[in-house]
Amino acid sequence: MILVASAPSTGIRPGTTGRREMAMAFVGTHEHSLDVKGRLVLPAKFRSRFSGDAYLTMYAGCIALWTPEGFDAMAARLKEQVRNREVEAQAYRALAPSSELVRPDAQGRVMISERLREYASLEREVVVCGALDRIEIWNPTSWASVVPGLTRALSDAFIDGGGI
Repeated sequence: MILVASAPSTGIRPGTTGRREMAMAFVGTHEHSLDVKGRLVLPAKFRSRFSGDAYLTMYAGCIALWTPEGFDAMAARLKEQVRNREVEAQAYRALAPSSELVRPDAQGRVMISERLREYASLEREVVVCGALDRIEIWNPTSWASVVPGLTRALSDAFIDGGGI
């Protein structure tokens, strides 16, 4: 996969390897705290990617924060999976009501609603993880229980994929 420092691509650029390109990926793990109002200060290296609107969604045990382009691409993939009967139509139907449009303030903070905080069991301390095309916001205990499986899956992918 080629990493470029531009907006997310929706296709294949001429002269590339033919693989889908990705904008500068979200990477890294950061320990942060929510303030008393439920706001998260985005890690400094992620802030420039969220100068305008962003989307918060329920994700697999956590909250995902998407750029508008990333959210649109994810919604399009989900819609295609519904068309191909790979996932239930209810999944696409549930996306909009379980998502929230947010706008970071001047200090780079995003408000996480009580509903989303409850879904992901977020209290004061959180773990903010880059997930390539999105940011994931985790309860630290939940994140700690997921890490061993992620580490194993990545190791297996490198071994089985010949270095991917």
